[in-house]
Amino acid sequence: MQYGFILDHRKCIGCHACTVACKAENEVPLGSFRTWVKYTEIGVFPQVKRHFAVLRCNQCTKAPCVTICPVNALSKRADGIVDLDKDACIGCKACMQACPYDAIYLNEDTGGAEKCHFCAHRVEQGLKPACEIVCPEEAIVSGDVHDPESRVSRLLKETGQRVVRRPEQNTGPNVFYLGIDEVSLEPGLAREGEAWLWSERRLPAPDLPPDFPVHPTARTVLDVDHDVHWGGKVAAYLVTKGIAAGAALLAPVLPLLGIRGLAGDWLPELLALWFTLVTVVLLVSDLKRPMLFFRLLTRPNLRSWLVKGGLVLSAFAAVTSGVLLARALGYDDAAEALRWVNVPLGLLTAIYTAFLFQQCEGRDLWQAPGALSVQLTAQALMLGAGLIWPAALVQGSGHALFPLAIALGAFVHHAVAAQKQRGPHATANARQAAAILPRIPLAPGRGGSAFRTGLAMTSAAGLATLALGFTPLAVGIAFAVCPVLLAGLMFYEQAFVRAAQLPPLS
Repeated sequence: MQYGFILDHRKCIGCHACTVACKAENEVPLGSFRTWVKYTEIGVFPQVKRHFAVLRCNQCTKAPCVTICPVNALSKRADGIVDLDKDACIGCKACMQACPYDAIYLNEDTGGAEKCHFCAHRVEQGLKPACEIVCPEEAIVSGDVHDPESRVSRLLKETGQRVVRRPEQNTGPNVFYLGIDEVSLEPGLAREGEAWLWSERRLPAPDLPPDFPVHPTARTVLDVDHDVHWGGKVAAYLVTKGIAAGAALLAPVLPLLGIRGLAGDWLPELLALWFTLVTVVLLVSDLKRPMLFFRLLTRPNLRSWLVKGGLVLSAFAAVTSGVLLARALGYDDAAEALRWVNVPLGLLTAIYTAFLFQQCEGRDLWQAPGALSVQLTAQALMLGAGLIWPAALVQGSGHALFPLAIALGAFVHHAVAAQKQRGPHATANARQAAAILPRIPLAPGRGGSAFRTGLAMTSAAGLATLALGFTPLAVGIAFAVCPVLLAGLMFYEQAFVRAAQLPPLS
């Protein structure tokens, strides 16, 4: 059984009755929508035609929001409805990144996610969804798409049409469109203006280059603004996690190179443990309901890489603490053995975000786990070496490992970043995000490119380290390189995290 909708745009008059009924039935807060009507105008005056597109949750057969939700707040019911337990939600916003249709919003009053649930409370009583009841043209038809005798199935068979939104995402959407224009259904094909038809925009239009290929005469004149849900804390988390992982990856090699004392015996684990703690604080503070973070333990969804990542960080912190405890008790051999145990955990700590981002199926720029894993590993080695190297030089035990790790890490990081920006990209969404990537400013309302500045800083640090890291100037270079690497990666991650969220999904 699979409940679904047909939205018949041969009949739709764009009256918004479905939107109003939905908001009234489900107490949708002001400024948020579970179903809405998008207006797209195509043509040149006076030959202009307005097209309507009713947009909502697609009750996906393979719903990515269900997979990524770390606390099982989202579920696929036996009748095919994708339901959401508002009370269970911890406000991590991952489901909003996973939805390719921008159909989930955050209730700012409660801190929880909400979405269309097919008016499940009505369906369970044998009633139709509120939007279908009020539609004056009967342009909305609901029913079981698996039942060949249902009205939905008969309409699909009669028309021979099974047009859905973003089929390339392979989510199996169960909202079908009849008589709709491709331009109004495909996000990003029409340019967006500075304001909507009857209101100011809450968020500016995506900053695409003027020469970016779009439909020559199409304009989106009414749509719903959607927020950028992950920002500075997620960008910072990528950096702090990289420091922790990189320090642990380098740790077991240091004694083999004769680097002992503070730099070789203690500093790697101190850095790893401290920055793991900072990472956890960033992750918890980014929740809209931070006091409910414990639900990651009490009702975990083991398919979600948010949960898997939490388990990785926990194991990594435990083994790192074990190394420090063994060292403090004088069991140096045990500490060295635990360091090697920590290597795979450090690698997983560095790269698990690549698989978390892969589950964010609404953000096509992030859909490259292999390349992102390589980049995250390079960043980790670069950061770990950058923070340990000055201490090693001060105590007179510098080694070529550090400048080589920084330079190689910077080179790999730059190469992968350039490939992300230049492509090739498989989807229009990824191409749009890649075009926006170098246009993210250094700070809101400021000029400059965070992407280009960040890459320039990390590349300059790598080149300076390679050129001068083996000379008497090494100590000065080591202390100068560390803040440059940190600032450069923060600028880069800010651009990478934000750019993927800016292309329109509706």
